[in-house]
Amino acid sequence: MRTALVTGSAGFIGFHLCQTLLDEGFKVVGLDALTDYYDVSLKEKRHALLEHPNFTPVVARLEEPELLMSLFAEYRFDVVVHLAAQAGVRYSIDAPRTYLESNLIGTFELLESARAYPPAHMLLASTSSAYGANTKMPYAETDKSDAQMSFYAATKKANESMAHSYAHLYDLPITMFRFFTVYGPWGRPDMALFKFTKAILEGSPIDVYNNGDMRRDFTYVTDLVAAIRLLVDAIPERPASEGDIASYDSLSPVAPFRVVNIGNSEPVQLLDFIDAIEEAIGIKAERNMMPMQPGDVPATWADATLLQKLTGYTPKTDVAKGVAAFVDWYKEFYKVG
Repeated sequence: MRTALVTGSAGFIGFHLCQTLLDEGFKVVGLDALTDYYDVSLKEKRHALLEHPNFTPVVARLEEPELLMSLFAEYRFDVVVHLAAQAGVRYSIDAPRTYLESNLIGTFELLESARAYPPAHMLLASTSSAYGANTKMPYAETDKSDAQMSFYAATKKANESMAHSYAHLYDLPITMFRFFTVYGPWGRPDMALFKFTKAILEGSPIDVYNNGDMRRDFTYVTDLVAAIRLLVDAIPERPASEGDIASYDSLSPVAPFRVVNIGNSEPVQLLDFIDAIEEAIGIKAERNMMPMQPGDVPATWADATLLQKLTGYTPKTDVAKGVAAFVDWYKEFYKVG
């Protein structure tokens, strides 16, 4: 039986991943600070649903000195999946220090603990926002990504660089995955699907940024989690030479380290996404057409070739089905509609 550490276990993605790992027979230590960035009761309910003989919840901040070191020493993790972070592009404009503390200091504490007690594989969450001002689509992991548009994205790109240095110096196998817009049941209240669904059901208008001229590679949460689970066993190895690295592979020439996109590879227009929400709810929304928000980008689109080559997996859930599943969950959870 393998033991996994999942940071951000009460978060949207972490909750779903913990369920999957527990179902597969892993022992799981779930670390989450239950911060109040959004409704804490939603996080508490996620954690409560993870009650299982093989699940150990730890409520604490990632950046707390010696916390992670003590957990690594006690459990000697086989697998680490690092999802905990201060999320949100827009919030990072107003409160950048929280991103510094959680995303940079917290990740440093994790890497230091792994250096002392190396797991077989570490998987760390990054973001499609790391591609920043890139205009070449679809985004490939081998593309240059040096022009982040928000401090949130900058901290995630910094995490990639930090992790690469530890992989190189201490031979730690590390996979960074760049998520594209993730949605589904138990989603975050600060994300578009949750906000739009809530507003439409309450009869309130919705704010549509960039006048709806936005495209997103919407990725359903169970597709994302299935990909993460497969990547757990796709452990990178330090190559003998650069000639051993395929042209599509982001594997480092000097470390057991790679970056992998997890996306649906089918960008959807924001207005079509809103249409799908209206169809699932059965109500037309009142739309406030708004300019682009600072730090945002007009489009994201994943090239998922590397994911498919490494695992054989390609996310499959279409937006209509995924949105309907979220709306059903939202109505049941909040007893509305």
